[in-house]
Amino acid sequence: MAKGSKMNKTKYITYLIPIVVLMFVPYFMGVGMQSTKEDGSQKTADKVYAALQANRVTFEKSVVDRLSREDRLIKASEHWVQDKALPLPEQIDQLSSIELANSAANSNYSLQSLWAINQDNFPQSVKEREGLIYILKNPGQNYYTTVELNGRKYFMAVYPDKAISQACVECHNNNKNSPKQDFHVGDLMGGVVVRIPLS
Repeated sequence: MAKGSKMNKTKYITYLIPIVVLMFVPYFMGVGMQSTKEDGSQKTADKVYAALQANRVTFEKSVVDRLSREDRLIKASEHWVQDKALPLPEQIDQLSSIELANSAANSNYSLQSLWAINQDNFPQSVKEREGLIYILKNPGQNYYTTVELNGRKYFMAVYPDKAISQACVECHNNNKNSPKQDFHVGDLMGGVVVRIPLS
């Protein structure tokens, strides 16, 4: 009797396992699909950041440093239109971000800092602030999350924005509106925030 009872339990468990697994398939598929979508968005955000960073470094070192600091042919200025000067790398980023946001990609990015000179460059949301604090406390790491903006869900990444040249440092350290005036080349100045639409 005990043997038959044990066989019935085994048979019952054998039938029950596939049913339980099938019950959870939609849940696991949903999680898997979400992860895959966000993983794809992370890869896209990482590529946007890599391209952006390469352009910024090239512009800073090959154009701004060379023409304004080494050859002293033209100065770089925050008010570059009025001063008939070179735009700063941050201003090139702002112009590029507007173009990207207006493109079919509908993605966007911005430079933000806990020590921004321009009020528009302070974090605009709790998650942006969390991201900036995270990269400050975890050198060499990026911050990834999702956010909802204007009823649309975005994958958001925050990458470290370091002072890549003496021109960056001097601009921030010498600006009377700068809340932090002791930057050195290589210091974290803020973060590059990239947003990729998820829907």
